[in-house]
Amino acid sequence: SFIFLGPTGVGKTETARALADFLFDDERAMVRMDMSEYMEKHAVARLIGAPPGYVGYEEGGQLTEAVRRRPYSVLLFDEIEKAHPDVFNILLQILDDGRLTDSQGRTVDFRNSVIIMTSNIGSQYILEHTGGDWAETERQVMQALRQHFRPEFLNRVDDVVVFRPLGMEQIVRIVDLQLAHLEALLADRKLTLEVTPEAKRMLAEEGYDPAFGARPLKRAIQRLVQNPLAMEVLEGKFVDGDRVVVTLGAKGGLAFEHGTPAAVASA
Repeated sequence: SFIFLGPTGVGKTETARALADFLFDDERAMVRMDMSEYMEKHAVARLIGAPPGYVGYEEGGQLTEAVRRRPYSVLLFDEIEKAHPDVFNILLQILDDGRLTDSQGRTVDFRNSVIIMTSNIGSQYILEHTGGDWAETERQVMQALRQHFRPEFLNRVDDVVVFRPLGMEQIVRIVDLQLAHLEALLADRKLTLEVTPEAKRMLAEEGYDPAFGARPLKRAIQRLVQNPLAMEVLEGKFVDGDRVVVTLGAKGGLAFEHGTPAAVASA
């Protein structure tokens, strides 16, 4: 079991998804529970199922049913600090005994699951870090964590991972990952995509925001590459089998050319 701490957009959820893919060969092996939906006391029953006589009793709990059907999985409790205190009573039993009894009396085994909880607690200290002593920043974050959560809960967590803010170097690498998704979409139209290093750098600069991490990057790629390219495909400028080369345009924007980067450079 782990707690991932860090500002928004630094890759906490993406790390959990990658872990599910690595451990269980399937990104869908990650079960995500958004704790903002469990802020009220009455909502906690949805995790293990409604009591007998209540609506939804036959359906079972969202958490217990997911693990019962797929015991080998990564359980992601997103923004755990927003959960109602009763949620932590359930988590204490899972972390301690590795099992939980649902509302229908069935025992669900959690021993083959990896539990990850994400939180933004202490993010202000991480964002204020300007290259000084990282150990001091980690100490401040851990102190904020201890002030928020009960000791008996933290003692049952195997490790706490503090995520650093993303820098431009990491954003450039994430550009490649995001473009890979676009390449998969274009492959359905038998189109191949090539983006020059200058164009990638421009996308990284447009999508970089220290406060929001990598989240603006996806929107930047959609706005600057995906949407304009879709219009050009619809207009017939690119047909099946073409190679689309994305280059830095004369006015600082992006341009879409036919052929390979070498062919474009020699043209």
